[in-house]
Amino acid sequence: MTDIYSINISNSKDNIVYLPLTTRTNNEINTISFGTINRSCEVRYLPELKDYIVIPEQLCKDLQLPSDGKTHLIFHDQTLHLGPLIGIFTAGFTESPLRPIGERSIFFAKFLSLDQSIGLFTFVFGAHHIDWENGTVEGFTHGKNGWKKSRFPFPNVVYDRLPNRRIENHQALKLVKKRLTEEYSIPWYNPGFFNKWSVHQLLIHDSKVAKYLPDTIQKPTISQMEEMLSTYQNIYLKPVNGSLGLGVFQLMYSREENTYYSRYRDDHEINRLRKYPSLEHFLKVAFKDRLLSSYLAQQGIKLIRLEGKAIDFRIHTNKDEHGNWKITALAAKVAGKGSVTTHLNNGGVVKTLEEIYEDPQKRLKAFHDLTEAAISLSESIDSKITGFIGEIGFDFGIDQEGRVWMFEANSKPGRSIFSHPELKDADLLSRKSSLQYGYYLTKKAIFYPEDIINEEA
Repeated sequence: MTDIYSINISNSKDNIVYLPLTTRTNNEINTISFGTINRSCEVRYLPELKDYIVIPEQLCKDLQLPSDGKTHLIFHDQTLHLGPLIGIFTAGFTESPLRPIGERSIFFAKFLSLDQSIGLFTFVFGAHHIDWENGTVEGFTHGKNGWKKSRFPFPNVVYDRLPNRRIENHQALKLVKKRLTEEYSIPWYNPGFFNKWSVHQLLIHDSKVAKYLPDTIQKPTISQMEEMLSTYQNIYLKPVNGSLGLGVFQLMYSREENTYYSRYRDDHEINRLRKYPSLEHFLKVAFKDRLLSSYLAQQGIKLIRLEGKAIDFRIHTNKDEHGNWKITALAAKVAGKGSVTTHLNNGGVVKTLEEIYEDPQKRLKAFHDLTEAAISLSESIDSKITGFIGEIGFDFGIDQEGRVWMFEANSKPGRSIFSHPELKDADLLSRKSSLQYGYYLTKKAIFYPEDIINEEA
């Protein structure tokens, strides 16, 4: 029996929906639902239908259901739920018909283009596309003919893809989330950017994963930095709410020269190495426009290297259609020349494990250790943070003794690693999984609505 069914439209004037005999349930179905719209209907079962269903044209219009498409069938009580319908919430819309979401239009088009292959309907929308009075959304879809605007019911679930913290904190956008989750009980997944210190504090008390965390201090003082440099020889200063490696400093101390060195990327995007006679002098020069109180100091790790350049690893984890964590992508990033981080915009290069490890046994051990760490950390973060987390991007390091360290966890991971030709399948898997988690949450909201309310509270 298939899990996904094509939708055929009939010219019938009645409200009869025809379904394959194999889908018959014990309950008599008298309601059909798409997103948050319900309509009365009669259901009949036909043995000749195998992988499609038949819906009258008018009923299709009443439901605001796209007239061509594929869907899951979810039966609960006396209702047949079609879809699910997933709304991808973002900001930064433009007037361009070719690039309605600006530079990120291609990113969203990739998500929208695969929905039908997994029996889902998706659209992208912003706060200004919502018609609260009629309970509809004017959303963007993307298909063979490019971008199209269509009217949809409120979705079954919302996938949060707001681009940055500043926009996320906008009051109007917070209000949208509050109304959809509280008034309509719509699950909202991947809300919020992680705060590095908050995540560290949550994990440091979990004995299963604390071993992966480097020594980290919030709002470090000069004496604390001196002490860390004495212990570890080098430390990293990172903005608590930073991303993309921006504003990161590597600080080193040379005992022989009694001198401090700092590696960083300047405002002109040039990698710099500077020398300072004292920590006070470094802070006076480097932090004249910054607040040390908004930074973390983190233990430097002697990472494994390729041709003398430091390597770290990016792992994407996603929840699947069963709500379980899985690895969807794993890649190495090799630091650019003189770079403080391995980010691609700092000259970093993406490599596969095969390109890093020639020895199959070493490669297998690295894969096992990294994936074990990623799943354990995903489960730990998920159990400690309120709301629905569907994906996490981790930055890991492996030191020269083979120990795994977690440097960062990102709730809205970038996708730059997928530029590598060998990671095309991983790119597709991670995108599919992000939407399939929406299917899982839809079923949860239908069958166990009280769980949705409790988890989002």
